[in-house]
Amino acid sequence: MSNKLTGSDLTCAMLARGDKEIWCAVADTSDKEAMEAQDTNDFTARIVSYNNGKFFCTSGTKWLFAVPIKIVEMTYAESDLKKIK
Repeated sequence: MSNKLTGSDLTCAMLARGDKEIWCAVADTSDKEAMEAQDTNDFTARIVSYNNGKFFCTSGTKWLFAVPIKIVEMTYAESDLKKIK
């Protein structure tokens, strides 16, 4: 497996390796659109398979592009709750 894979190609490789439910930014135009859309909406999905040129998410929706993203737990310090009186 190449260490230069990115975007939807990386998602395909991860699925082929056996990864399950990969969080991805998704779109139907391009990998670039999928990532740009993160600034203006929440088009993310857990991708579970790739068949006939389409990615499928847990709800069964089909996507043409799926870029793996990281979703991590927020910490107390990041939440700024300490500023609330």
